[in-house]
Amino acid sequence: MFDALIRCAPLRARLDDPRLRVIDCRFDLADTSRGESAFADAHLPGARYAHLDRDLSGPITPHSGRHPLPDAARLMHWLGEQGIGNDIQVVAYDDSGGTMAVRLWWLLRWLGHRRVAVLDGGWQAWTADGLPVETSAPSAADPARFDGRPDMAQVVSSDELARAVAAGSPLPLVMDARTGERFRGEAEPIDPVAGRVPGAINLPLQDNLAADGRFRPAAALRAIYLRALDGRAASDVVAMCGSGVTACHNLLAMEVAGLPGGRLYAGSWSEWIRDPRRPVVTGP
Repeated sequence: MFDALIRCAPLRARLDDPRLRVIDCRFDLADTSRGESAFADAHLPGARYAHLDRDLSGPITPHSGRHPLPDAARLMHWLGEQGIGNDIQVVAYDDSGGTMAVRLWWLLRWLGHRRVAVLDGGWQAWTADGLPVETSAPSAADPARFDGRPDMAQVVSSDELARAVAAGSPLPLVMDARTGERFRGEAEPIDPVAGRVPGAINLPLQDNLAADGRFRPAAALRAIYLRALDGRAASDVVAMCGSGVTACHNLLAMEVAGLPGGRLYAGSWSEWIRDPRRPVVTGP
């Protein structure tokens, strides 16, 4: 079972396994059709496509962030349509260092399914190794039944976080995966308000990756996160980002580092700023 990362070679060796499903999660926030178009051009053999907005998120509401969690029943129905049952090993990949694939990784674990891993290095690593790709549309999957139950203890709501911030202590360790510029409020290319949640620390997801686009070794990640934890328990972590998607990158990195237990602020910054009464901090 692979439950965090998988490299290209072991995935290539298992492509004919009927208990494997590969899901292409390529997506571009600035061009929401690009990932699906790229999939149509070429994809890993046997892969099926997951659209971040359509398949892996719920509808946006006046109070939600940009990528609300999907309805669990609808998500499980979609998984079954992809041929994903409870005994299936899932591998998710993208072309952006795992930043989109981690959404499916986290969602499956939220539903209690641990047989899910992210392809380390993604599309670039696969093609750089000269491994086979397909250009034809995927055939219809044999439908499966996926039975899961969302673990809401893994999720932090805006109200829960706002109460903790208002109380002042004890605060969870809010870990923001956005770039330093966005965290400090120096630039905000996506959301209408710049800044961060009071008390948050910044650990940009880019720090999880080596120069080749793969995750850093477990020991290196452990050193990064132990330094960020500064004596706190991993279970104190509340991971956030702009909309609750790339925050999962830090949770996966913590898993690889042997520091599991962090929770996800699913609404993240784009939901936090929906209510102007919630405080915002800028600067160093």
